[in-house]
Amino acid sequence: MAEKSGPMAVREQVRVFALGLPGAGEEFPWGESVIKVNKKVFVFLGVDDGSYPPSITVKLKDPQVHEHALSVPGAEPSGYGLGKAGWVTVPLDRKGAPEAQLLTEWVEESYRTIAPKRLVARLGTED
Repeated sequence: MAEKSGPMAVREQVRVFALGLPGAGEEFPWGESVIKVNKKVFVFLGVDDGSYPPSITVKLKDPQVHEHALSVPGAEPSGYGLGKAGWVTVPLDRKGAPEAQLLTEWVEESYRTIAPKRLVARLGTED
């Protein structure tokens, strides 16, 4: 089956991937979708009602990955002081926006940073 394209389709692919990680669950604080593990957010997905441009926000600790994410057109350190802790907001509706495959790699890195070691240890063992 071919992957659907378009910003909202990419957002949904990222959402489904994130929810498939061990212990992940979705909540809607502030009316926005966030995916949490162990009561901590590892990806912000924003709203899906069209009131804001689609984007994702992830925590990227690896310096090279962080710089790569910031090189995406329109990407920036996240607001509310989160950028200082390694969070990056990546728009999905710009020319040159990353494909779902790369975004899911960034989501997995964010998960590995936030999730307890016992859950991270389960990655790749649930096939």
